[in-house]
Parts: sequence; C-alpha cells; structure tokens
Amino acid sequence: MADLMSILSANYKAVGLSVPSKTPYVAVDPTLYEGSWSGKYANNKSFNVTVSNVDGFRAKVHYQSDGTSKYQDVLIKDSAFRIGDTKFSLVQKGTALIANVVTDPATGSTYLDKAYATQKT
Repeated sequence: MADLMSILSANYKAVGLSVPSKTPYVAVDPTLYEGSWSGKYANNKSFNVTVSNVDGFRAKVHYQSDGTSKYQDVLIKDSAFRIGDTKFSLVQKGTALIANVVTDPATGSTYLDKAYATQKT
C-alpha cells in the first residue's frame, strides 16, 4: 500500500498537482461545487461528475466514465476532493481539473489522465 501511495503522490507532483496540505477543513460555498460537471479526456472518453448535498466541507459525489460508476461521500479540502482514484480540483468558478489515475492492464504501469470539466448551470 505504501508503494501505491508513493506512486500516486509522485504522479500528482509530476503534473503540477499538489499533495493535500495540512490546513484544517473549512466550510465551502456550495454553489461552487453543486451540480453536474462534464468533460472529455484526451482519448475522447467522456466523464460526468455530479456533486450534491454540499454541507460545510462534506458532499455526495457520483463519477461516471466509460462504464465506471462510483458513488462516494467526500470531504472538500483546499478546493479539491477525491473519489476513488480520481481527484477533482476546482480551478475557478465553473471549471475543475479532473485527474484520474489509470493502470495499464498489459504492463501494470500507471499514468495520470487529466482533463477539464465545466459546470452545467
């Protein structure tokens, strides 16, 4: 497990994403996060993220992409949260960076697939 965490941490640093800070959790503005977010990865695969019930720094999230569907309660910290192996980072109002760790089934190597998502109003 420690090896996996170091790989993920190194991948996030390699693409300019920060490792979460040690700042305390604080309440966020629900309007910045709630709603449907969508985008496409470089390989043209679409994804959707639905954020609901934002209360303080907690939210419910549903992530869908290419046959993958994940539901999770998340904690929002430093304008970001994780759902499984996917990280959602709010870049500016209405725009988020989605970074998804992908494992190549043939080689077992991992890479970070990232794309921007826009919030539907």
